Amino acid sequence: MCLILLAWQAHPDYPLVVAANRDEFFARPTAPATFWNDAPQVLAGRDLEAGGTWLGFTRFGRFAALTNYRDPASNLPKASSRGLLVSRFLSGTQTSESYLADLQTESARYNGYNLLFGNQDALYYHSNRDTTAQRLEPGVYGLSNHLLDTPWPKVARGKSAMARVNDALPDEAPLFALLRDDQRAPDDALPRTGISLEWERMLSAAFIQAPGYGTRSSTVLWVNKSGEAHFTECSFAPDGGETGRVEYAFPLQ
Repeated sequence: MCLILLAWQAHPDYPLVVAANRDEFFARPTAPATFWNDAPQVLAGRDLEAGGTWLGFTRFGRFAALTNYRDPASNLPKASSRGLLVSRFLSGTQTSESYLADLQTESARYNGYNLLFGNQDALYYHSNRDTTAQRLEPGVYGLSNHLLDTPWPKVARGKSAMARVNDALPDEAPLFALLRDDQRAPDDALPRTGISLEWERMLSAAFIQAPGYGTRSSTVLWVNKSGEAHFTECSFAPDGGETGRVEYAFPLQ
């Protein structure tokens, strides 16, 4: 994922709302979101190259989502796949607190990451580029390829829009509209993460279109106060056209 917008216990009728874009090379093989044969409780897309995922939810209300921390100078060539951090939590039974303890001892095996995970009772944020883990308080959060709530332009715009459009639920169209925001940031607002200025410009939009790379899918997930979950994923071609959509609705167990 390259953008995750999250409203946690910030709306009286929808305790969890997630709007997220996954940005990736189009050559990387991917399966759309479905319930997994080898872990039937897990609803997620799948990275067919490394086997993990970037965002998922379960019938029991376990949630996890990941972004990479962009710092190419520190990348380890033989690091473990970061997507396995998401799939391992979703398919497992560890408490969030126990999983967090494991993360803090093994995080050096991975390139830079940000991980959001938890269940209906509590959500946590952990990054191996920050020494402190965080239990989230009620509020609206934004995460791209730096730390949680780093005010990159697309994060700031997304959080502001997220706080407004949640009142439209269960209509998901406004959430998908904010994920389609292709506005690029001006040069003086761009971060400097060790890539070229041309790529910083292209990656500054919420919805990315770049040579061979871009927003592969957008996901909207919400849970209402009655414990009903709704998960929608839209997939996109390199030209930005929608190529598929899957929707799932189910009560939490």
